Amino acid sequence: MRRLLASIAVSGLLLTGLPLVSSAQGTSGFTLWSGVKRENQLPYKLDFGGQTSGWDRYRLRIPQKKLNLAVSQFSISYPDYFKGKFDTDRIEVRIKGDKVPLQEVVWDKENHKVDIYPKEPVPAGSRVELVFSNVKNPSSGGTFYFNCQIQTPGDVPLLRYLGTWIVSIS
Repeated sequence: MRRLLASIAVSGLLLTGLPLVSSAQGTSGFTLWSGVKRENQLPYKLDFGGQTSGWDRYRLRIPQKKLNLAVSQFSISYPDYFKGKFDTDRIEVRIKGDKVPLQEVVWDKENHKVDIYPKEPVPAGSRVELVFSNVKNPSSGGTFYFNCQIQTPGDVPLLRYLGTWIVSIS
């Protein structure tokens, strides 16, 4: 009788713990071994869970403390083995939840990057969210490193590394 009650109790704990585990997917979470220094890891959220072959919305966040300079261009590179699809008409830049007007969004498939050009430079010290809506996740899951580089207005046209989103698709 004790074993039966213990089995039921353990089963109950495992079943109630599953929703917590599944709801944790789709966020940056805690990464132990990634090859990216902790101070260079950027937070993100996948609104629809990051399921393979599914449609999703990526919320790639840049904390206020990381944006020391104004930004005239965001350049997001991703690995060549990421076989997802982006909808450039559904990419937004938001500052504190407000949409920023964009001049242009260019998806360079051959070089595996998306360049985003705001109409006006994004001010330094802003909390930025790059929202990629209507993304088709790749058919095979994995961990994908999305690197963020920025160009500052009036600067030499060189991109500066800002950080990396370690995106997991399962």
